[in-house]
Amino acid sequence: MAQPSHNAMYFEDFEVGDLFRHSRGKTMTEMDHILMCNLVMNTASAHFDEAIMADHMFKTRVVYGGITISMVLGLAAQDTAENAIAELSMDNIRLRHPVFHNDTLYAFTRVEGIEDGERDDAGIVSFHHWGMNQDDKIVFEGDRRTLIKRRSHWGS
Repeated sequence: MAQPSHNAMYFEDFEVGDLFRHSRGKTMTEMDHILMCNLVMNTASAHFDEAIMADHMFKTRVVYGGITISMVLGLAAQDTAENAIAELSMDNIRLRHPVFHNDTLYAFTRVEGIEDGERDDAGIVSFHHWGMNQDDKIVFEGDRRTLIKRRSHWGS
């Protein structure tokens, strides 16, 4: 598995097949979950109603999937987005296992493709991202295409 960079990565730094276990993890707090649900007015019982969820198969509230996706992509960003110029697509999103308050998420990335962009100063990198909880259960998977700066035009 490739070591995450402590320096911003440019287009030339990525190779197809590179695997990253990103260095940071994040424990999901009630504040993370409820604040975002309130901001986007997602008032679904699965996120807000502990009494109803007590009778559900999960026995407790479930973290909103949009937060899970954002958290995993955010944890991967230090290695895959520092030199991003544009996000081109996000496809094949799968929320594979529920996330609960106090779960800790970790991010992983595989470089799936590299191609020239329509600009001389950047290229396109295709990533497969996934997030796992503290029990090694995959909670999220998705594919992302990003336009990333070339060191030859921007870097030192």
